[in-house]
Amino acid sequence: MISKSSIPSSVAPTQEEISSLLDTTFKAQTSQASLDAAYALTNLLINSVGFRGLQTYGILEETRKAAADKKDGSRRESAMILLGALFERFPPAQSVSEIVFLVQDGGVIAPVLDALADKGSVVRESAQYALDALFANLTPESMVVGFLPALAKYLGKRSGKWQGTVGAYELIGRMADKAKLGMGSREEENIKDVLRESMGRKLAGLIPIVEAGMHDLKAEVGKQALKTMTSLTTLLSNDDVAPRIPLLIKTMQNPSTETLQKAIHALSQTTFVAIVTSPVLALLTPLLERSLNTPSTSQEVLRQTVVVVENLTKLVHDPVEARTFLPKLKPGVQGVKDRASLPEVRELATRAVNIINKAMGDDDGNISNGQIVPTTSEDVLKVLEREIKLHSDLTAEPKESDFWGLTKAYIADMVKEDVILREVSRICLSTEPYLKQLVKEPQACLIAQALQRHFIDEDHRKFGQPIKEDTGEVEIVNTDFSLAYGGMLLLSHTNIRLLKGHRYGLCGRNGAGKSTLMRSIAEGKLEGFPSKDQLKTCFVEHNQGEDADLSILEFISKDPALAATGRERISEVLSEVGFTAGPHGRQQDRVGSLSGGWKMKLALARAMLMGADVLLLDEPTNHLDVSNVKWLQEYLKSHTEITSLLVSHDSGFLDEVCTDIYHYEAKKLVCYPGNLAAFVRVKPEAKSYYTLSASQVQFKFPSPGILSGVKSSTRAIIRMTNCSYTYPGASKPSLQDVTCALTLSSRTAIIGANGAGKSTLIKLLTGETIPQLGRVEKHPNLRIGYIKQHALEHVEMHMEKTPNQYLQWRYANGDDREVLMKQTRVLTPEDKAQMEKYVDLKDGKGGRRIENLMGRQKWKKSFQYEVKWVNMIPKHNSQISRETLLELGFDKLVQEFDDHEASREGLGFRELQPKVISKHFEDIGLDPEIANHNEISGLSGGQKVKVVLAGAMWNNPHLLVLDEPTNYLDRDSLGGLAVAIREYKGGVVMISHNEEFVGALCPEQWHVADGRVTHKGHLAVAMDRFEDSRPGSSAASSAVSSAAASAVNSGAEDGGDMKFRAKKKKKLTRAQIKDREVRRRLRHIEWLNSPKGTPHPPDTDDEA
Repeated sequence: MISKSSIPSSVAPTQEEISSLLDTTFKAQTSQASLDAAYALTNLLINSVGFRGLQTYGILEETRKAAADKKDGSRRESAMILLGALFERFPPAQSVSEIVFLVQDGGVIAPVLDALADKGSVVRESAQYALDALFANLTPESMVVGFLPALAKYLGKRSGKWQGTVGAYELIGRMADKAKLGMGSREEENIKDVLRESMGRKLAGLIPIVEAGMHDLKAEVGKQALKTMTSLTTLLSNDDVAPRIPLLIKTMQNPSTETLQKAIHALSQTTFVAIVTSPVLALLTPLLERSLNTPSTSQEVLRQTVVVVENLTKLVHDPVEARTFLPKLKPGVQGVKDRASLPEVRELATRAVNIINKAMGDDDGNISNGQIVPTTSEDVLKVLEREIKLHSDLTAEPKESDFWGLTKAYIADMVKEDVILREVSRICLSTEPYLKQLVKEPQACLIAQALQRHFIDEDHRKFGQPIKEDTGEVEIVNTDFSLAYGGMLLLSHTNIRLLKGHRYGLCGRNGAGKSTLMRSIAEGKLEGFPSKDQLKTCFVEHNQGEDADLSILEFISKDPALAATGRERISEVLSEVGFTAGPHGRQQDRVGSLSGGWKMKLALARAMLMGADVLLLDEPTNHLDVSNVKWLQEYLKSHTEITSLLVSHDSGFLDEVCTDIYHYEAKKLVCYPGNLAAFVRVKPEAKSYYTLSASQVQFKFPSPGILSGVKSSTRAIIRMTNCSYTYPGASKPSLQDVTCALTLSSRTAIIGANGAGKSTLIKLLTGETIPQLGRVEKHPNLRIGYIKQHALEHVEMHMEKTPNQYLQWRYANGDDREVLMKQTRVLTPEDKAQMEKYVDLKDGKGGRRIENLMGRQKWKKSFQYEVKWVNMIPKHNSQISRETLLELGFDKLVQEFDDHEASREGLGFRELQPKVISKHFEDIGLDPEIANHNEISGLSGGQKVKVVLAGAMWNNPHLLVLDEPTNYLDRDSLGGLAVAIREYKGGVVMISHNEEFVGALCPEQWHVADGRVTHKGHLAVAMDRFEDSRPGSSAASSAVSSAAASAVNSGAEDGGDMKFRAKKKKKLTRAQIKDREVRRRLRHIEWLNSPKGTPHPPDTDDEA
């Protein structure tokens, strides 16, 4: 099908001219002369007959013969130089030549790869030059459709030379490396995305080829195959599997039972949350298949394998991908279901088989539920042939019909890749250049455009047409971009459109990339976002630490961005936001003395002076009190000329301020008009952003148990009286003359600026620190569950344990080991010296040293302790009152024993057995499967927090202390915790700046400022924060009663000292004593008749 118009105007060269140039190329004395002749020949062909001359004049045939000439090294070198010149200049000029080089008659890649094994270094260098030239000129589609199959074919033949094999593996690795995520221009990243996703779809065929190379007897081949496999795994883009990749590659490299078990164990420790695509399945399926089908696999490994298969299958959203890989796994899982020896494993396998069946579609193999059928090469070929008939009157000549068939198939394969990846704008690039040399140029353009138009319409039919809004408002930003952090892609080719005066809330889960997006805009690194010269953006943050000693006016004047602004204008703007002028005004205060709210105002004043068009606010309400939050809301709403982009966990603030919401969905930004409430109406699953109880996460706390002598929930259980504390070296006290108390019904929030002394107050209350003045009293049996500000510190030393094992370790000896590890429980040199002191009780026995406390009992209105003396037998033990021991200085000894008794009392309700522990973890919201079998190191941040919560709640604490819970919990978990606290029967005290969380739970607030504590009780609880709170509902009424303002600080129940009366035993009558003896005798007889080994029943006074 040769069209005269498609051949360049120059006259076709004669065979003699071509032969002459070929001879010059092959017989040249130097490499440069050979290269010059090769370039001359290439240019002659391009300017005359084009690609056809490669076969017509027998150029490729001659080149193959020269490459195989074993006797003449210079001919072999010249052959490689000629191929290099052809590869370098033909594809850019005539793309259709790729089919000649890669597909027709097996292509010419194999001789070039074989030349890498040549004895002559110049031949090897020339061959490498040829491969590099071709690699540089291929599009992503032609690499995947033409080059990759050619390399796979070469690696599949056994006769290939090992150096050629290394070269082929190296090229596959280079392709994968070229597809790695980067921060290049949109066009560059788009090309990478096409190559990455197209190669990812071919991984199922590539991995076995590369894995075979890893076991090659030639060390060099194995080494290169290992590098290539590492490069291929970068195509996965799955954050769940990424940490396990080195171990998976090691398992492929050394396929033993031990390495397989380690890999399966590691995968079973992985929490899968990202959508599973074909690249992930391609990597994991061979390992899982081997584990399922190996007869020697243990039951535990089979259980883990089945769990991994089930978890992966749940996240396979494409039935076509499921049908490609899951049939390989299904027989193995079915075999486990039928033959596993353990019922638990069979049950898991049954569940997995059902999920596999569901993922693959219905039983007839039909794709149901409106799933989209992917386009095939045959579909594209039909459309292409139809368009060629419509727009071209040419028919293929018999001698070119084969080549025309290859070309159409090649184009169809490339277009199919573009259509599947929804890169329909690239269809013209994959069609027109290949048709130009075969049909008239205008016709090639018409065919390509018609083909692209067809598949754009098809894409709109399948996925819907993008909606274009035209509101008539001023558009200040409209750009497409991608965003990555490190190696992690956060947003992929998404759009952001900002209108003047709108206030946009950014919503998404923790780790979605909200703050990264803000930083990228602020630093001018976001692709396509207008520069600061065109659009002034200001990142508002209250971080002025490095200039803390400057006055506020000096701090602003010193800013380089405001150098041109006069001090009068700066002072005027500062006055507008509340910084008074004058020698004694706020403008003269030091920056370091400002609270969080004033720092926010200072940052906003700076933005106003810069004349910002766009304000970027990341968690602006953190550390702001209610009045400052209200001020910020009014400020943002009143400045209608400024566009704002906000990130906040404060749903009330977003509701009040936002005009639009941008939501992170599948690595895209989706815009929803309206505030947060309007967004939740459209997307109900996002309700957890709005109401705390709508959270998907559920926590259930255990009942705290009974405190002896405490019958009222408003009776003080811990009290501080006139306490002061000064840190060593500090000039003024952190806390001064503080008096406060807590009860079982307390719901108390401790509020104050950073460094005000909130954490010090908590430490004094919980016994972590001892006050220098005043006293702290607590019920001797009080159990406290304390979760630190940095919650994960609790489990950092136990990463290799499962959550179940961690809990067993923590409570193994009847005590909470974490309490014993506190600084105040560890004996200092002074405490050890105290233990060496002799105690004289004035009982005539002289001075003795205390060895330990052995027991405790009620004595009057306090306790007395049984004291064991050093070097004395137990019969000489003494009973000493609590007050005497404290007076003698044995505070830590008494505290340690009280903690032990309190813990023992709490654990009296608990059996430290795996099944009971699993149920406890389930109540806290952690899957028992994860709690029993996954190491803590493999858990997500949210799951680790649940482990910490479960640990703190195991011994049924009466008082729960939370230090900044909103810092380490995401929105969902925060909602679950709020509901659990609302229902909890014990006392709760928390440090938090989150007004929504505190307002929903705490009617009582302690404000800490300047070392003083101010009590604010009887505050209204914001019950509307809970979705299930409505008048008369049980949830609402129970919450109100449990969160009632504590009467303890009003002095209503102050009875002076904290004395807890023990229940007195009633004296038994003679008849009652006789009945008791009868019961005991009957129990003893029953025990004598019981099987050997049965424990003796305890002698109790009850009727049982």
